[in-house]
Amino acid sequence: QVQLVESGGGLVQPGGSLRLSCAASGSIFSISSMGWHRQAPGKQRELVASITSGRSTNYADSVKGRFTISRENAKNTVYLQMDNLAPEDTAVYYCKMYGGTFARYEYWGQGTQVTVSS
Repeated sequence: QVQLVESGGGLVQPGGSLRLSCAASGSIFSISSMGWHRQAPGKQRELVASITSGRSTNYADSVKGRFTISRENAKNTVYLQMDNLAPEDTAVYYCKMYGGTFARYEYWGQGTQVTVSS
């Protein structure tokens, strides 16, 4: 069973930076795609960024140029570097592992709170 543990959330002022980490257990990290999603109060969960096993990346328009997703397979860890944070980035951020060709799989972390406020 895969477990995903996020860390790095917290309170930051507008314009500040945070780096989120998501550590995965198990042996399928390197062949999996990884994503960061977020959910603000009263809103639906949305994709923030994703990275494939081949390191192709995709970003939501709202975070392009400010957020960077990366992965370190040797540590089974995916990162989300968030710069120039704004109040509208306030949300619970979730890590997701997914993949599979014939048998799709999807695992979620428990989430980490990011609050951007002065």
